[in-house]
Amino acid sequence: MMSLPPVSRLYRLPETSFFLFGLRGVGKSTWIRSRLPDAPRFDLLDETLFQGLLADPSPFAAELRTLAPGSWVVVDEIQRLPGLLNEVHRFIEERRLRFALLGSSARKLRAAGVNLLAGRALWREMFPLTPEELVGQLDLEATLQIGALPLVLASPEPHETLRAYVQLYLREEIKGEALVRNLPGFARFLPVAALCHGQTINISGLARDAGVARTTVEGYVQILEDTLLVRRLPAYTARLRVRERKHPKLYWVDAGVARAAKGAHGALVPEERGALLEGFIHTLLVTYMAERDLAPEIAYWSPAGSRETEVDFLLTRDTEHCALEIKTATRVQSQHLAGLRAIAPLPGLTRRVLVHQGERPGRTEDGIELWPIATLLDALQEDSLWP
Repeated sequence: MMSLPPVSRLYRLPETSFFLFGLRGVGKSTWIRSRLPDAPRFDLLDETLFQGLLADPSPFAAELRTLAPGSWVVVDEIQRLPGLLNEVHRFIEERRLRFALLGSSARKLRAAGVNLLAGRALWREMFPLTPEELVGQLDLEATLQIGALPLVLASPEPHETLRAYVQLYLREEIKGEALVRNLPGFARFLPVAALCHGQTINISGLARDAGVARTTVEGYVQILEDTLLVRRLPAYTARLRVRERKHPKLYWVDAGVARAAKGAHGALVPEERGALLEGFIHTLLVTYMAERDLAPEIAYWSPAGSRETEVDFLLTRDTEHCALEIKTATRVQSQHLAGLRAIAPLPGLTRRVLVHQGERPGRTEDGIELWPIATLLDALQEDSLWP
């Protein structure tokens, strides 16, 4: 099983105020302490501090007045007390203070005045550990089993930590923040949503399986997004000779959390391996999109009328596209290439890559590149995915 070596995160400290979001246990607080060790820190998980500032936020402003212009201030779990953003806004303007605003959910902030900081604070997101951050210590099998959250990798009992993680999420994020009225309904929905990892979203099917209303499920999916557990991957919408599907796919950000949410622990079963590998690659791609400007857009591609033909990921920058298909196979067969061959007429398509779990690279006669996973990881790290 993987253990957690010393890591150096990919993330760069902005020069101006910023929000940093990420699911709990992803390492936001640890990273900010390493980058701003001397900055005053307000941790709103400290219940005494939280209750005090909830009743009277003036001590927050009083301490900020003692700081020199340009000083950094850290506020952790800012979503617990969105009203502090009024003071943050004021001190950015009046004293040019710089704020690192950390959170595990953007839901309350979107409804409580974050627009006050529009243009004054950048938005960033932190993701689970990448192979680059693990300094070549990737154990892919373990990563697909337990994920790559620092909280879990540092635990002597990762599976127990993941079980507790899901219960903590239900208790603290959902019940504690009053995000839903029907907690049992959401608890039934959570494992059903985890079973949809890597699949197109069927809201009616989710509602039926969870035993809740369709409109309720739409809200539940949004909660999973707002609390940063999942991301939706849209279908590519430009038209070729056929009309593309419009339903997005659902990807959990971390494999371990996805498995824990559906009650799966221990060794992988063949039926889940494909979706977990796709999800691992998806999270890597969005991480490098955010931190290395890999591409501004990502989608999946599938022509209408076809349930079998698909390309997992289509990266787009300007008018160029790079298509990636992910397979768990160790030997590439002709049927694995169907999607990449179908997408060939797309204007601006510069590269088609099939990523597999074999050891040797290759190229087909029609120009599809065959990459072991290690080759993709190197391309991401070296910023050479685009030809």
